[in-house]
Amino acid sequence: MKTIQSLAPEAVWKQFYSLTRVPRPSGFLKPITEFLLNFGKSLNLESFTDEIGNVIIRKPATPGMENRKGVILQAHMDMVPQKNNDIVHDFEKDPIEAYIDGDWVKAKGTTLGADDGLGVAAIMAILEDNTLKHGPIEALITADEETGMFGAFGLKKESIQGEILLNLDSEDEGELYIGCAGGMDVNVTFQYKEVGVEEGDIALKVTLRGLRGGHSGLEINQGRGNANKLIVRFLREAIATYEARLAILEGGNMRNAIPREAHAIITIPAENEEELKDLVEYCENMFNEEFAGIEENISFKAEKVALPKGLVPEEIQDDIINSIFACQNGVMRNIPSVPDTVETSSNLAIVKVEDGVGEVKILARSSLDSMKENLTTGIECCFNMAGAKVEMTGGYSGWQPDVDSPILHAMKASYKAQFGVEPAVKVIHAGLECGIIGANIPGLDMISFGPTLRSPHSPDERAYIPSVKKFYEFLVATLEQIPEKK
Repeated sequence: MKTIQSLAPEAVWKQFYSLTRVPRPSGFLKPITEFLLNFGKSLNLESFTDEIGNVIIRKPATPGMENRKGVILQAHMDMVPQKNNDIVHDFEKDPIEAYIDGDWVKAKGTTLGADDGLGVAAIMAILEDNTLKHGPIEALITADEETGMFGAFGLKKESIQGEILLNLDSEDEGELYIGCAGGMDVNVTFQYKEVGVEEGDIALKVTLRGLRGGHSGLEINQGRGNANKLIVRFLREAIATYEARLAILEGGNMRNAIPREAHAIITIPAENEEELKDLVEYCENMFNEEFAGIEENISFKAEKVALPKGLVPEEIQDDIINSIFACQNGVMRNIPSVPDTVETSSNLAIVKVEDGVGEVKILARSSLDSMKENLTTGIECCFNMAGAKVEMTGGYSGWQPDVDSPILHAMKASYKAQFGVEPAVKVIHAGLECGIIGANIPGLDMISFGPTLRSPHSPDERAYIPSVKKFYEFLVATLEQIPEKK
């Protein structure tokens, strides 16, 4: 059976395979940090971590190229840990099982980690290959990008020497990104004191699964179902019609992933059990009908379980469910001057209600700061009216495009010379680290590009094999053609 190590270019796929062996979910980066440091040191290259945990590896220019501008090759070391419900996988211990399916590389029931493992692998291949021609190179492999871009936020100007930054973390080969959306984390908290279960009630656990999920920036415009929004539709009807009471609600586990699964434990009068189960079946059919052509095989099931120790008080229960029901989710608007590009969106990512605390976590994005503020204020108003505490954290501005960028013009010409067509130049509705790094280190000339990936942040994540070869060849050619220092 053909393995990913034998794919072209072998230099990249060999390194990517080695990355699949090292656990690297966000927040658990000691193994991958040590792995990358040892890799750099094995090549006798200057290798170190900065105070925030970013790995920096420096490779001198090849002979005759010393007068070229320094290039920072930047990617992030962490990956989003998502798996299908029927898969047993510990992201802090188990390797990713990658396999070839036609023209794609996928993982067995988990995220693949090509976001941004292929970017890291390409950097490793460049560092290892002494036959290439290039000026001074710095590998900047940042920490915890997926959970808040902490590595980029903590980067100090004195840690970096280069003038040009090539971010290898976008997902469409043949496209050069020169701008990205900014973001804001919205954190909602309800406090309550549990009340007792009504005598004669029974408990049911309802579980919604089978949704595609995906990247909350790149795929927010595809109309995919949000498990938190869907289960709340059911809960509102169950409460209004069948006297249901809420004990536990949980859905989603990553702020930048569209939630694929959610479950709730509710109590109802015993005589309403069959009607409630009919409502579950009705909702399952309705959801599949509503999302036909987008989602496949949405599953919504109910099972009888032991009574919970307590319930959410009715008034708090209604406030939580009504505010989640009403909260903005998905695309708010596209860029007026670029109608096919999302400008402003939100992802109602995580809901957890249990043991006296209700939490809702939302990621708001916009390439326009005023619209980001408009969106987050609207969300804040929605939950404030429900009596919740709302906090905004982790805010960052978008990366504003520079159409006169020297490296942009050079890379456009290089791509056309190599492949006979001009690359597309775009702004991406996702949070790239370029905006934050550019704010920390003003004056960098920056471009983001990468191989073609689909459904990052979900177990459907896959990498398009032919695109990896083109991406790497373009990267190598770009390094050969970096302009001289002035």
